[in-house]
Amino acid sequence: MYLGLDLGTSGLRGILVDDTGHVVGDAEVSISTSTPKPSWSEQDPLDWTNACEEVVGKLRVGNRQAFSKLRGIGLSGHMHGATLLDPDGEILRPCILWNDTRSADEARTLDQTPEMRAISGNIVFPGFTAPKLEWLRANEPDVFSKVGKVLLPKDYLRFWLTGEYVSDMSDSAGTSWLDVDTRQWSEKALAIGHMRTEQMPSLVEGSDRGGELKVRLRQDWGLSNPVVVAGGAGDNAAAACGIGSINDGTGFVSLGTSGVLLVAREAYAPDPETAVHCFCHAVPDRWIQMGVMLSATNSMNWLSRNLGEPVERLAASMPGKLNGPSAITFLPYLSGERTPHNNSHIRGAFLGVDISSEPAELTQSVMEGVSFGMRDCLEALKSTGTQPNSLMAVGGGARSQFWLETLATVLQVPLEMPKGSEFGAALGAARLAICAVNGAEPAQVMTPPEIRERIEPRGDLIDAYENEYRRYRQFYQALAPLALR
Repeated sequence: MYLGLDLGTSGLRGILVDDTGHVVGDAEVSISTSTPKPSWSEQDPLDWTNACEEVVGKLRVGNRQAFSKLRGIGLSGHMHGATLLDPDGEILRPCILWNDTRSADEARTLDQTPEMRAISGNIVFPGFTAPKLEWLRANEPDVFSKVGKVLLPKDYLRFWLTGEYVSDMSDSAGTSWLDVDTRQWSEKALAIGHMRTEQMPSLVEGSDRGGELKVRLRQDWGLSNPVVVAGGAGDNAAAACGIGSINDGTGFVSLGTSGVLLVAREAYAPDPETAVHCFCHAVPDRWIQMGVMLSATNSMNWLSRNLGEPVERLAASMPGKLNGPSAITFLPYLSGERTPHNNSHIRGAFLGVDISSEPAELTQSVMEGVSFGMRDCLEALKSTGTQPNSLMAVGGGARSQFWLETLATVLQVPLEMPKGSEFGAALGAARLAICAVNGAEPAQVMTPPEIRERIEPRGDLIDAYENEYRRYRQFYQALAPLALR
């Protein structure tokens, strides 16, 4: 048996799978996020370990015999977080998360250093790890002086599981300290950010061994045999493993908390000026290119909170089929934006609202606005030479048929819906564990799922949505200068 643990922004999910990848058990525990100041986003790493204890407890209760056969654990987690430990491994402060933009000025300064883009293959975005440490150096110097290790969120969970300071290439590529071409820490990039190599974890490929479960935890969990902990992956690379996107040109669009349009590549092909992310994949000799928007289903969560209606009810209010764009335009920049704008100051807006506007119209405009944001990501990917013929659709937003039809029509790309419900980051993490334990080739383990449905763009509505997309782009250009105050 193999356990895949996916540390998401809102919770920790664990799935237990057998050698064939069949899921025999799953459990989830929510995790809260603190926003003590505007643009801040933090979590307590102890909440992650407590959640892991709860998830394992639930899995053991429901699947005691299967769990007792556990041989490997794979880890996935939200990227870019700064988990700061002193030389004794004690937590120094809450983890600064991926959607925290307090370090926008520090990111700009680092990005203007010519070597940074050349080394990392990416813009230094405010959400990345390196600018967070520069913010800490300027604003919390006492804490900065005590930093013995900087760990990404899933790698703190690994430290708790194994006692080892280890990370994988895909997650580490989002720090701005990794040479994404050679897949090793860059002493130059670290020095520019006033960091040292000894403050970094050691590196392994995501499908290789990244530690062994502590004896104490094995005993507590009723396990008699050693348990390997795989290198694991950042959440998007893990999701690509879960859905079988490891070969060149295969990819997916994810409507999760953030929105991601990812394509796997067999060669390193960075193009930072497009704001497309170019990271290592979780398996050797592969990379991923991603367009990333910060508020996808989070835009729906925001609307739900302010209207006092559950997301499910808002989604159910949509028509049975697509009937053309809303008269209202929504700009989904609730936390700034990455691809293609790299703008931490821009904020969201509704345009075209009038006195007759109803919640259903606002809901449709939010779904469309997120779809237009994903179109921005696609156009950025196209400019790098990447043109997917179709994309698998995953994430919570993929449960809405109306949203998927909107997205396919806006992107003008067919969307494929996988059969079954287990093909995300937790499954990808479990697959990495299978490789780490058995030495299996990733291509043999990370196969794509059967497709249950293919959603084609609505040819009769493409022009209407294309015109609305152009208006959306014009609204951004008009409002962006007003965001700088």
